[in-house]
Amino acid sequence: QVQLVESGGGLVQPGGSLTLSCAASGSIFRINAMGWYRQAPGKERDLVATTTNTGSTNYADSVKGRFTLSRGNAKNTVYLQMNSLKPEDTAVYYCGADIVPGSGWYEDGINYWGKGTLVTVSS
Repeated sequence: QVQLVESGGGLVQPGGSLTLSCAASGSIFRINAMGWYRQAPGKERDLVATTTNTGSTNYADSVKGRFTLSRGNAKNTVYLQMNSLKPEDTAVYYCGADIVPGSGWYEDGINYWGKGTLVTVSS
C-alpha cells in the first residue's frame, strides 16, 4: 500500500516562510511525478508545483519566484519551500504523486494523495 505523508503546515504572518514535506512510502516501483496542490475554501484544487523523474519542475504562475520545490536524496520525498507568503496562499496543501506501485493496478496520472496540511497566512 502506497502512502503519502505530509508535514509542515501552520500559521504564518504575511511575508513569512514555511516548508512543507511529503514522503512516499510503501510498495513503490517508480515515482513518475510528485508535487503539491492546494485548495482554498470554496475553490477547486489547483497545481502549486510538481516535478517529474526526468527532472523537470513546473510552478503555478502565482507562486513563481516565491516557492521552490525540491526532492530529497532518496527521491521519495519532496519539499516545498514557501517564501514571501501572502494571505491568498491560505489553503489546504495536498501532496500528490503519479506512482507505479510494486504490485497491483496502475492508473496514469496523479493517483495518490496525502491527507492535506493547512497553511494559514494571516497577521
